[in-house]
Amino acid sequence: MPGLVVFRRRWSVGSDDLVVPGAFLLTIHLICFVIVGFSLGFFEYNTQILSIKLLFYHLIGYLLILFFSICVEIGICVISMRGSILDAEARTSINIWIYLKSLVILFDIAWLVVGSIWLGHYYATSPIDDPKKVYIAIIICNWVLVVITLITIWCTFDAAGRSWVKMKKYQRSMRETESRFNYKRSNSMNRNWRQRKVMRAYQDSWDHRCRLLFCCMGSSERNRNSFTDIARLLSDFFRELDVVPSDVVAGLVLLRKFQRLEREAIVRQRKNGTYEFLSGVPITERTQFLALNDAKNYDFFQTVIHYMYFAQGAYGWPMYVIINRTKMWHLLPELKCFGCCCGSGDEAEVIQDNCCLCNYAALKKTLQLGDIDIVYATYHVDVGETPFFVAIDYTQRAIVISIRGTLSMKDILTDLNAEGEVLPLHPPRDDWLGHKGMVQAAIYIRNKLQEENLIEKALQRNPDRHTHTFDLVLVGHSLGAGTAAILAILLKPDHPTLQCFSYSPPGGLLSMPAVEYSKSFITSVVLGKDVVPRIGLNQMEALRADLINAIQRSVDPKWKTISCSVICCGCGPEPTSVVNMSGQDTHINQYQEERGTARSTSAHPTDSSIALTLHQPLYPPGRIIHIVRHHPKPDENVLKNREPVYQAIWADSTDFDEVLISPVMLQDHMPDKVLAALKKVIGEIDDDRSSSVHSYSTAS
Repeated sequence: MPGLVVFRRRWSVGSDDLVVPGAFLLTIHLICFVIVGFSLGFFEYNTQILSIKLLFYHLIGYLLILFFSICVEIGICVISMRGSILDAEARTSINIWIYLKSLVILFDIAWLVVGSIWLGHYYATSPIDDPKKVYIAIIICNWVLVVITLITIWCTFDAAGRSWVKMKKYQRSMRETESRFNYKRSNSMNRNWRQRKVMRAYQDSWDHRCRLLFCCMGSSERNRNSFTDIARLLSDFFRELDVVPSDVVAGLVLLRKFQRLEREAIVRQRKNGTYEFLSGVPITERTQFLALNDAKNYDFFQTVIHYMYFAQGAYGWPMYVIINRTKMWHLLPELKCFGCCCGSGDEAEVIQDNCCLCNYAALKKTLQLGDIDIVYATYHVDVGETPFFVAIDYTQRAIVISIRGTLSMKDILTDLNAEGEVLPLHPPRDDWLGHKGMVQAAIYIRNKLQEENLIEKALQRNPDRHTHTFDLVLVGHSLGAGTAAILAILLKPDHPTLQCFSYSPPGGLLSMPAVEYSKSFITSVVLGKDVVPRIGLNQMEALRADLINAIQRSVDPKWKTISCSVICCGCGPEPTSVVNMSGQDTHINQYQEERGTARSTSAHPTDSSIALTLHQPLYPPGRIIHIVRHHPKPDENVLKNREPVYQAIWADSTDFDEVLISPVMLQDHMPDKVLAALKKVIGEIDDDRSSSVHSYSTAS
């Protein structure tokens, strides 16, 4: 940070990022230099023969090129390691070394071309065997290096880099004019045409990246509109923030350590009565743990576990295979080709599954937990159109609609379409906003339910078993959880007894008025430090401010900061900024104040005339059950090999307004992990009950 500017354009790499590619090339070229030098010194070359003479002089020339490459790469590595992330002045001379390296690469390519010509003309006929084998290995190795170098250059190419440089040059000249003639520009948010040109260029760049990433999806009008919306969203989010990907990595490393220090300080100071943190959640006297010793709460929690199977089953065979790696063969009897041979019948309507109905087979195996009848299952997927199934749950006397989470590239586009959109209610409520992509998915499923008359069919499926009296239950995980919650709000007027169970829902889902309304019929479940319930546009903007604040506090080189988080280097010294903050409550309080100021401002950190995006906060839906882990401390008496204890607490929607950086932030989102954690909460209660019964029996 900032991005490197060479050849009159900005690149998506910092001057302090070159230490890694420089060290890699230096290592390879040193090995090649030793091999070529050994070949020249150890083997004898009869220069009377033309082919050997050409080979000898070519190796000498290549030895010189390798020598200059090594010298330049040493210079690049040394300079790239200077200064902190923001101290680009210490690395100003890196441009000269890059130009020198570019010149050496051109000579290298030219020499490789000449060497390849020699191989084509003389390799088969040249009488010198061992040197030419070494030579062909060197040529192949260096051609591979050239290709890798060109691919790296292509990956770091910034399509709007030239426009960026022109805009920055203009802004510099304006500031110089202001200081020279002693006047001040107004703080108007109107952007000059250079800034608008850069923004258009970056929006086009993001649009191109989306089309390239999702190239297999075709170019329908719906997809093109989604690409445009997402490109505009991403270009606005990163508006003129001169950061490169490695800056984000270093910022996340520092932010994780700062968050840990902040939690330790809060516990040490007993702020707001906090006496510990469980999975990043402050635990106080006001924290409400689920009273699972109460029979009513225990039965409700068992219901939460029960419907998690429905949410997991919607993922079909991919999730079944991941969870049951050693039992995949259990699917074989349920497949269409085997089922037909056995004469098994099924009244369910299955839409757009594969030829063997693998997804439907996995669904049936997952739902072998009671008397369940699947009525309808569709695996059609498109942007804003999510797979779902309808089933009759006789054990819970409910009609269940389960919606699949993210599993395809089209689902990812639905996720990324994250701006707020007014929910389609009658009468309309302008302050009831929802995640745009998931609102579209909910409308699609509602229309499908109405067109196919699916709810009515399920209610009339088995009059003898009183299915017409069953309640409606909506469930889903991740994308499916958000869609189910919005669909529940849309269907609530027609189904007053409706209930919804939303597992690991996205954080940027509903505005607060809609959240308050949903608390009477929607129950959400969040595991540990799951990142998805903490991600919305507003939360990401807070994360952007936190990352910039963390980077600004860094005083170490970027490579040192990042290496502290690598497993093999985890025992190394902590970053200086972390050491300075450790145990110093004054420094931590100052960090909290700076973080709060950075979050509340809408101005660019280096140019107050540039406005950054600020979106209306959206929150997870309904009442939230948060599954947290308690890791036993060394002084605690534990019986189970220090395994974490899982507990359930009631959380508020605003408790998930900060992304917690953790190694388990993605793992905690997986549906099998959520189900396992829910079972462990019940397991702890059952163990306690068993211990109590055993103690009572012994006493008797």
